[in-house]
Amino acid sequence: MKQQLVVIGGGAAGFFCAVNAARMNPLLEVIIIEKSNKVLGKVKISGGGRCNLTHACFSIADMLQYYPRGASFLKKSFHQFFTTDTIQWFKERGVSVKTEEDGRVFPESNSSQSIIDCLMQELNKYKVQLRMNKTLTGLQQRSNLQWELSFSEGENVVADYVCIAAGGFPKASQFDWLCKLGHSIETPVPSLFTFNSPNNKIIDLMGISIPQVKMKITGTKLQSAGPLLITHWGFSGPAVLKLSAWGARILAEQNWAFSVQVNWLPLYNEQKLKEKFQLLRFELATQKIINRNPFGLPQRFWEYQLLEAGIDVDLRWADLPAKAQNILIKNCCAQVFDIKGKTTFKEEFVTCGGINLSEVDANTMQSRKKQNLYFAGEVLDVDGVTGGFNFQNAWTTGWIAANAIANSSSEVANGSL
Repeated sequence: MKQQLVVIGGGAAGFFCAVNAARMNPLLEVIIIEKSNKVLGKVKISGGGRCNLTHACFSIADMLQYYPRGASFLKKSFHQFFTTDTIQWFKERGVSVKTEEDGRVFPESNSSQSIIDCLMQELNKYKVQLRMNKTLTGLQQRSNLQWELSFSEGENVVADYVCIAAGGFPKASQFDWLCKLGHSIETPVPSLFTFNSPNNKIIDLMGISIPQVKMKITGTKLQSAGPLLITHWGFSGPAVLKLSAWGARILAEQNWAFSVQVNWLPLYNEQKLKEKFQLLRFELATQKIINRNPFGLPQRFWEYQLLEAGIDVDLRWADLPAKAQNILIKNCCAQVFDIKGKTTFKEEFVTCGGINLSEVDANTMQSRKKQNLYFAGEVLDVDGVTGGFNFQNAWTTGWIAANAIANSSSEVANGSL
């Protein structure tokens, strides 16, 4: 007897659940419902169009350190489907991957289209139906445990299983339809965003990237390290995005008005840098400070720091006044910037918040409130920092839901349930 699975959401988690469930149980009829006119949008633009599909971290304990929320939940889930399984899954389907120095994993083709084509081939191979431009308006469970789905277009669909993989919602009210089923929601707030520092002179250096900095939110214990990009609105790059993820709730409570302290030379603290300057004053005594940048910083950025310290362009190292030197050292090791607001990118929008994890079985992704209702991906209160971690959550939870649904439907077909 054919049973039907309806997956709500045509993103990474939804596709992975759908194609794997259809593959694992050929008697299962699978439908993906997508409210927009396109699917796999985040897959397409991730990693600048290359798709950072996972991270080359092969220790579960180490991997969990990259999830500000949901680590305990994923600790169980990763034992079923982990980074090694993701890489192998795509490799078996003709998508070879490569690992960059920072651990990010991309398709060897350097194009996200390789991942999209792979998932679409699986969809066609296992006859998964894809219905786009359909907006879910109602979800009710019948007495026989089947689900009735209503759509704004007037069509109703009856399914034996439903997997919600609708992504993260920016507003709590958008979860109301799930709350009606008895689920509670952790309030969503932005998780990965850049910092705005309007009217600050540093934005004149937009486009300049500093390979390694340390950042911290003043007045908190929040800190991060990594590359930083100066933009026309403020700061971006991995160091900023990590900090925004770990500080998502705290920064939202402050209405995204706070201060950050940046160490542009993370190998030094102020005392060590002062000692280094004493050596430089001797070694480079007759040379102009502006012409000899001894720390490998971008030249325009070095000139900006000298200007901020009030150092004349013709000044030699030997003639550097103590006051100007102290300002320069302070700014290199602990420069403070006022942040007023954030910038998020609609297509790559990531939230913290979602379905309360205590209400979902981490071993099956099934709701603890309603039988035959499953969740996958960002709709759960799980989010990672930038670097492929959110996609790994999508692959893992999508695969686990697929496996559980396929097994359950097989048992029903065999009369075990």
